[in-house]
Amino acid sequence: MNRIATSSPADALSDRERAVAEKFASGLTYREIGEALFIAPSTVRTHLAAIYEKLGVNNKIALASYINGAARVALAPSLAEASPVLALFPIECLNAEERWRRFADGLSSDISIDLARYADLPVIAFHTMKSLGSRPADFVADGKALGVAYIVSGQLRADDRRVRLTIQLADAQSGVSLWSERYDRPVEDIFTLQDSLTESVINVLAGSFGTLATLGRNALSRKPPASLRAYDCYLLGVEQHNTFSRAGNVAAIRLLSRALELDPTFAKAWTELAYTYSIEACNGFGDDVQSSIENWRTAIENAMKLDPTDSHACTCLCDLRACLGDLEGAERAHRRAFEYGSNHADTLVLLAGSRTLVVGDPTEAIPLIERAMRLNPLAPPWYFGMLGRILFVAGRHCEAIAALRRGAPDSPNTLMFLALAHAAVGEAKEAAQIAARLSAEFPGFSVERFIACYPVTNTDAALAIRHAARLAKLG
Repeated sequence: MNRIATSSPADALSDRERAVAEKFASGLTYREIGEALFIAPSTVRTHLAAIYEKLGVNNKIALASYINGAARVALAPSLAEASPVLALFPIECLNAEERWRRFADGLSSDISIDLARYADLPVIAFHTMKSLGSRPADFVADGKALGVAYIVSGQLRADDRRVRLTIQLADAQSGVSLWSERYDRPVEDIFTLQDSLTESVINVLAGSFGTLATLGRNALSRKPPASLRAYDCYLLGVEQHNTFSRAGNVAAIRLLSRALELDPTFAKAWTELAYTYSIEACNGFGDDVQSSIENWRTAIENAMKLDPTDSHACTCLCDLRACLGDLEGAERAHRRAFEYGSNHADTLVLLAGSRTLVVGDPTEAIPLIERAMRLNPLAPPWYFGMLGRILFVAGRHCEAIAALRRGAPDSPNTLMFLALAHAAVGEAKEAAQIAARLSAEFPGFSVERFIACYPVTNTDAALAIRHAARLAKLG
């Protein structure tokens, strides 16, 4: 088996690679880099794979540190030290035709780059993995040599009409299969097909409730609290945040703050912490709404400094800008979020909510969230809570009730929309019962506080909420 190549220093980059690295580290997208350097986005991806290998880095933050001359400054543990590492072996092509071998390599490269972007895990560079071949010869030996926790491998079969991709995720230490899936697609435009397969794999593996995050949380249940690392605290914090309950939000703030004590450069943790403070503000979980908003601002500004192309951070910044009355700034952040996360299910759900309540065109929200649910069949409860409020604003109240019943059951804003939808269809008794629960369990919550702090700046959405609130007798 070939040995992994030793990382080259930053001066080993060619002039073109350095130009790509500098632009990517500064926050430009593949398309923007391609336009600036007069190369195709796929060529940008190829350069980035080579850059990651030469520099020995696994994520954008580490790349930015190299480019900015800060790689030798050890101010805090890196994300790579704080979290498990993943390796994707090049997808094995079972066809003899060269075009399908090139397709398999392109697919492998795309999945590697996008996993590093969306799964919160360092991913071994594709060119490094290609030197090892397409199949793990020995999971334990390969896992040890690579220093990884997980190995992804796959096989591709194709004919003139259909392409079949089989993907497997395995424990690198034991070789035990943790997840596998088969994707069948008709042969169409080759780049559209490549993008479609990449999106499908990424959205099942990545995201806050993807396969990798779920595996991580399950493993953490067996660890003593004192041994938790930054990434461990982050995973547990995300899980608590996504309950959208008062107790869950308090626990999320504690866990995410601990993650950032261990690693202040952990951009994803700053973004999740910002979201917890936004929930604290709009749900009345804190004693001082202005303090919640200020903490929200601090956290999201830190996240954006570390990774200005993170689509979750951009959606959170959109909501903050609107909350502060800067609707133009909110619209800019909204557009950036869509540009950076247009193929990521979690981001599409957040964008759908923002288009309904904050900025943009509410009529575009339903197609966005429907696409998200197709991309991620593991949809967590918060997807349905968002779908419910979108359907409510669209006037589809019965469908909204069905969706909200699958949402987070202890979230006051989910309960609010459920009461509003029942009131809108004349179910006064059901609306009154939910209103009573809101009053008893969430005395700091109110419709107007939600509108002000979420914030609800789309006029039609605010009118619909206030009208149904009067019917439901919600304060």
